[in-house]
Amino acid sequence: MNKNDQYFLVQKIRTQYTEKEHTGLDELKELDTKVKRPANVFAYIFGSISAIIMGAGMSLVMTDIAETVGIQNPMLYGIVIGIIGMFMAIVNYPIYKGILGSRRKKYADKIIALSDKIMNK
Repeated sequence: MNKNDQYFLVQKIRTQYTEKEHTGLDELKELDTKVKRPANVFAYIFGSISAIIMGAGMSLVMTDIAETVGIQNPMLYGIVIGIIGMFMAIVNYPIYKGILGSRRKKYADKIIALSDKIMNK
């Protein structure tokens, strides 16, 4: 290992153990995350649940699991459950956009003020 590689490696390790200065940019990133995280968490959870419901409906229609459970007319129940899951998946994005839009309105003044402060330095 040459001298430059050693120096780079030492600096890389050293930065892990030094305290970092909290800047306005860090605060801006935290605010941006605070705005987006609730909408993302909702979208992932709601989307996963809707996919599971849609899959359960498909399973009723396409497999013999309905006979095991004791459902007499699996086609009807499977289609209804699948459509409910599909509807949930379709409305997931508009709900996500609504949550994100309301969060953006709530924090817009703080983010714009902080970004102006950073850009004017």
